[in-house]
Amino acid sequence: MGSELGKHDHQGRTLTASLYLVRHGAHGDLGRVLTGRGGSAGLTEIGRAQAAAVAERLAREDVRVVHTSPRLRAVETARIIADRLAVPVDVVDALDEIDFGAWSGRSFEALAQDPAWHAWNARRGTARPPGGEAMAAAVARAGRHVANIGANGGGVVCVSHCDIIRGLIADTLGLPLDNMLRFDVDTASLSILVAGEWGARVLSVNEVAGFSERVGA
Repeated sequence: MGSELGKHDHQGRTLTASLYLVRHGAHGDLGRVLTGRGGSAGLTEIGRAQAAAVAERLAREDVRVVHTSPRLRAVETARIIADRLAVPVDVVDALDEIDFGAWSGRSFEALAQDPAWHAWNARRGTARPPGGEAMAAAVARAGRHVANIGANGGGVVCVSHCDIIRGLIADTLGLPLDNMLRFDVDTASLSILVAGEWGARVLSVNEVAGFSERVGA
């Protein structure tokens, strides 16, 4: 993905893409349940405040559209951002949460007793949730979407989920997915990738505008 972001137009000019990766704001299941693609929890009051804060931060940038995961918590975050920036919102399946299979909807307390959960967190590059999606496959689908954004240039906000954003950053940096848990992506945090003539670069990771809650996915 990283080497594909910087493209050229038909006149040979470099197209520079700024990609603003935003994790959704805090929601009702946060820190208690591995919501995954299930559940219907929307943003809490804190989550809405977080989304408004990151929207103010993004108001300083040249953004043309907001792309979002189809999960409610992401869509609500995206709409708050898009309303502030007066840009459209597109729902993009490629930015969806990982399919956690049989783990979806389980409490983190229960997962802590499952050896397979610990194996997954130690070996993200090869382990797989039972009946779910491999980390590498999730990063690949999100990466293809991000690469297509880079081919068109401009500034795009992508509202997604903690591990999807971690995976995209790790991929851009050339880090093995086994190492992707070595940095945080907090709720409503902003991480910035930029692509140009020399490929993709990470400009910032986990900028938090306010109202951060450092708790689970």
